[in-house]
Amino acid sequence: MTAPVPALRDGLRQEVLEANLAIPRAGLAALTWGNVSGIDREAGLFVIKPSGVPYDSLTLEDLVTVRLSDGEIVHGRLRPSTDTETHRSLYRAFPSVGGVTHTHSTHAVAFAQARREIPVLGTTHADTFNGPVPCTPDLTPQQCATDYEYNTGQAIVDLLNSDDTRAAEVPGALVAGHGPFTWGPTARKSLEHAVICEAVADIALHTFALAPTSPPPPQHLLDRHYTRKHGPDAYYGNPDPGRTTPV
Repeated sequence: MTAPVPALRDGLRQEVLEANLAIPRAGLAALTWGNVSGIDREAGLFVIKPSGVPYDSLTLEDLVTVRLSDGEIVHGRLRPSTDTETHRSLYRAFPSVGGVTHTHSTHAVAFAQARREIPVLGTTHADTFNGPVPCTPDLTPQQCATDYEYNTGQAIVDLLNSDDTRAAEVPGALVAGHGPFTWGPTARKSLEHAVICEAVADIALHTFALAPTSPPPPQHLLDRHYTRKHGPDAYYGNPDPGRTTPV
């Protein structure tokens, strides 16, 4: 007998499904090379894509619900993504995170394989990331041999010094030799940050092709672009109906 679907925040499962389906449409992954999850903090549960299921056949019923505290599957007939423990590690470390996306998008992976951060070369980057998108060190043989996926998440946590404010300001990181993980207050927002991470990686590589020693713009310009979209004085965009703050 199938266990009943656990009570979760309204719309969470649908949001996670839609974010996963958006990965191939956004050109962020081939085959099944990506996953999105979303968490219900009050319930202590998160929902994630199952392992190896093609996007074109993914349904709401395929999603897997996992307990945050111990990683146990509480609902779902399929195995969750092999990256589930990385997602769980990020959720446990950063309370502001409500969704996580992992992809193998071409240009962000190129930076990860080069063991290089994505530098801030212009305002497109500064609009979302308040600093470079950092890259972890290589995992050790021991980290790969035992609890590899959880250690992958811990490498990101250590990179950001377990700082939730920093995680909110720079909502993404590269895992050396692997690829990008991005996050945000919702699953949808984490997917948006994955799109932006790939775009700024692409732009950076084009910039280096034209000017290999291109310096960053002045910090006051980068700060202006970040703060007009984030923080108490943000004024970019227009509010959604029923909201009082810009989005």
